[in-house]
Amino acid sequence: MPAGLFLGGMLLGFLVLYFWAIDRWLQGEFGRLSWREPTRVYARPLALSPGMPLNPEALRVELEAAGYRQGGRGPGSFQRDGGRFVLTTREFSDLDGRHASRRLQLEIDRGRLRALRDGEGHPLPAARLDPARIATLYGRERTERRLVALREVPPLLIAAVQAVEDRSFKDHAGIDFRGIFRALFSNLRAGEVREGASTLTQQLVRNLYLTREQTLLRKLREAAYALCIEARFDKGRILEVYLNQVYLGQEGSQAVHGVGAGAEFWFGRELADLEPQEIALLVGLIQGPSLHDPRRHPERARARRDRVLAQMVETGVIGREQGAALMREPLGVTARSGLRINRYPAFFELMQQQLGRDYPADKLNGQGLQVLTTLAPMAQDAAERSIAERLPELAKAAKGVPLEAAMVVTDTRSGELQALVGGAGSGIGFNRALSARRPVGSLLKPFVYLLALAQPGRFSLATPVEDAPLSLRVAANRTWSPENADGRSHGWINLHQALIQSYNQATVRLGMEVGVDRLVRLMEELTGLAPDANPSLLLGAVDLSPLVMTEMYQFLAAGGERQPLRAVRGVLDARGQPLRRYVQHLPGPAEQDAVAARLVTWSLQHAAREGTARRLQAEGLGWLQPAGKTGTSNDGRDSWFAGWTGDRLAVVWVGNDANQPTGLYGSTGAMRLWSGLFRALPSEPLAIDERGLERQWVAADEAVRTDPECEDATELVFVAGFSPREHRGCTLARLRDWFGRRER
Repeated sequence: MPAGLFLGGMLLGFLVLYFWAIDRWLQGEFGRLSWREPTRVYARPLALSPGMPLNPEALRVELEAAGYRQGGRGPGSFQRDGGRFVLTTREFSDLDGRHASRRLQLEIDRGRLRALRDGEGHPLPAARLDPARIATLYGRERTERRLVALREVPPLLIAAVQAVEDRSFKDHAGIDFRGIFRALFSNLRAGEVREGASTLTQQLVRNLYLTREQTLLRKLREAAYALCIEARFDKGRILEVYLNQVYLGQEGSQAVHGVGAGAEFWFGRELADLEPQEIALLVGLIQGPSLHDPRRHPERARARRDRVLAQMVETGVIGREQGAALMREPLGVTARSGLRINRYPAFFELMQQQLGRDYPADKLNGQGLQVLTTLAPMAQDAAERSIAERLPELAKAAKGVPLEAAMVVTDTRSGELQALVGGAGSGIGFNRALSARRPVGSLLKPFVYLLALAQPGRFSLATPVEDAPLSLRVAANRTWSPENADGRSHGWINLHQALIQSYNQATVRLGMEVGVDRLVRLMEELTGLAPDANPSLLLGAVDLSPLVMTEMYQFLAAGGERQPLRAVRGVLDARGQPLRRYVQHLPGPAEQDAVAARLVTWSLQHAAREGTARRLQAEGLGWLQPAGKTGTSNDGRDSWFAGWTGDRLAVVWVGNDANQPTGLYGSTGAMRLWSGLFRALPSEPLAIDERGLERQWVAADEAVRTDPECEDATELVFVAGFSPREHRGCTLARLRDWFGRRER
């Protein structure tokens, strides 16, 4: 046998075995090819309704957080003229199903959404904006990907990819020899590399299984793989895999793969919503996302996009006039990418804790799920800005002592956490809102009064209590003698005055009568924590975190309803179908708790008018009619404020990590940050439901009814049927006034 024939037979046999082996391997590998999608975490969608509190700045924050573009067209864009907004929402999934994109017209005036209309100008009773993406859970594979089926890809994009990357895709068997010669001729004529010779299938093989090294062996393997894939799989499957695998950008350690993720990364929109010129740019980026990065190299990106448009005209995908018009359009990319690795780390930590019972990290990361949270971008932004702007001012008053702060904001109607700030910096670090346990001081006092007022036959806001020195034995050889913050005692006063002025001695006397053990049981019921039943607990001698104090105050702000705080609303699968709901259906408060909570709230509204929180009036927040309580630990080491309006509660802590004295009180420290929050955050005024209550004018020094014109007469609220029956007028006082006028 001639040697050449023998060698030829050996080579043919080797090629047959080689192709058989890679064909078997690719049937399994390519046939079962799948990707892990990242799990995406979203804020709550903004619910809109006519008359709701809203200002243009807060709406701008919401739109910016969700990646809306001002002046753009299509979903995810808006136009603004003063307080008038015209916007187009994106399609999104929520617990109640899929919400289609829609055009909305909003008119905002004097802190209210005065009008809400559809695109044709017809009034709407309600609408929702698609939520901002606030975090991404990638797992081990640091890849941003949003899988799309071929039927979901715009036909124009498919045509553009083939026109630019592989014009013979429908006809070749994996290798396009005519394309090789055409690209060679085109590049020689242009004097630069303008067209590649690889087919889509070859590019896909290179991206999936091979390296980019420029060697003959690699190119031969690439061709062999492409031929086998084309022989076994249809063109639709190959094209779908290509469109989901193609590399389109990078941010940090996150690589962006696939046209679905690319549309979100560069344009902040769904693939189906892209304009023709944006499709051309996306296709152009396939050649080199870094080289043609439109954020860093806009001129290169424009040149590449226009080259793609020219090729689309050349192949008849679009007309010549349309191509020329599209070349005049802006690039349309967002200022920053749509990726959100972890925008709000303090809130994210709490979200992970609450999800941990049902979704451990291995069941959450990289699973393509959608986590729907309760975070409100406008509330989070206002909280962060208040701390950033006002804490440096407080540091001056603290004589240079380094200050830190934490803030928790909730919805008073549902217990949903709208914002959570763990420290003065926005980065990842010690989360003081969850983990800093500090003495809460007077912040605990309202719950002493709550327990008393829940016994209407025994206590009312008019009940006298003596604010006078006292000594209590707290150990075998130790006594405790609390003093008031002003160093004075104030004699006999009623519970209302004792609470709004935050008198220590009166509160301790009341608490000892109510029972310290009852306060412990209440705290355990609301928070799960049961501190020691020491008398000093009545004045807040217990270390608690801002989140725990928010749990307690949520009970008051919700009108006596126990509402566990939650950061998660639900979890959707990759198709947008609900997997788990965390919406609460609570039975409502017991009548006794509801009435007592309303009485305490009524007094704390007065604390914000003429009591320890009266500085809120000077801050211009009196119109909100807030209820609030200051708190200060010994030596001013910790400054607290808890306050709520008609729809939001916020608890604020200010202090020093080394536990140094700051010299700040609740009203001069934490309350300043609370005020900064609500000066920016749209909110409803607090209106107390007075069902089950009645008003009476009473004497200041005794639980008896009196006349409004009497000196020191005070109007208080009582549980219906339990107001004082005895009446004491002020006849003698009126006679003295009358004789005094006659003598003058």
